[in-house]
Amino acid sequence: MYDVRIDTRQSSVEYASSQGLAPVLGARRDGSAGVDTSRGLLVTVLGEYVLAQGGSAWTQTLVALMERLGVRDKSARQALSRLEERGWLERERIGRQTRWTLTDVSTALLTAGAARIYAFGQQPREWDGRWIVLLASVPERDRSSRYRMGQGLGWAGFGSIGQGVWVSPWLDQESVAVDLLADLQVEATTFRAELGSLGSGPEVASVAWNLPGLRQHYSEFLRQTAEEPIDAAADLALLVHRWRRFPFLDPEIPAELLADDWPGTTAAHRFSEVREGLLVEALKWWQESEAVNAGR
Repeated sequence: MYDVRIDTRQSSVEYASSQGLAPVLGARRDGSAGVDTSRGLLVTVLGEYVLAQGGSAWTQTLVALMERLGVRDKSARQALSRLEERGWLERERIGRQTRWTLTDVSTALLTAGAARIYAFGQQPREWDGRWIVLLASVPERDRSSRYRMGQGLGWAGFGSIGQGVWVSPWLDQESVAVDLLADLQVEATTFRAELGSLGSGPEVASVAWNLPGLRQHYSEFLRQTAEEPIDAAADLALLVHRWRRFPFLDPEIPAELLADDWPGTTAAHRFSEVREGLLVEALKWWQESEAVNAGR
């Protein structure tokens, strides 16, 4: 589902923003799914199980859980090999078994991603009513820089309200934008602003971000998690897999800019509650499976 190629030569700018966590959180801002579901699910499993249980796992444990998620044996093994090729995993033969271990790169990314995923939406951020307004334009002929600027600002939570005009309600994102634009050698101007007598904050937010689309994603998540769990190990992985994209989709828009019935807070609480309810049984299955495979 997600391109998980890692370039350790990437600039610090890219890792300073959420963009560096794209492989962990799910990199498509529109929330759409791609074709490589096996690799995307495996990244989720690595973050939810392997990272938390010592950083390594037997092939059979990973394959068994992937099968519970609807991924066939062959596809799961191919996904493991692809992540090895991309520097996420190292393999070790122990007798007739293979043990997979997270690399330093994947450990760092998964750790940062887990912190972002689990904390996202749990505590509303206080907003002081000020905005960062960014004026930046790139010539039409320089399409590469235009694209990279748009992607980078989007990952940093900026929304566009017009040609070359970007806004964010979080002042601490200014430094991310400054570093990004310096890296791209794009000239720009930033302001710290408050709304005047005309217009309203919700109107600005409705232009800057696709709120109907984001509402639909949250509502779909709530529908998906309304059913009673059947398989704790698989349900936990699927829950996290569905939730992990929201830190990309939602720049944590302040409540003051949203409708009273906004489903984001409810969805965040649902994620936390369901995960807590699944965790004990899911980890029990994982640990028992690891013990059985270790004795083979």
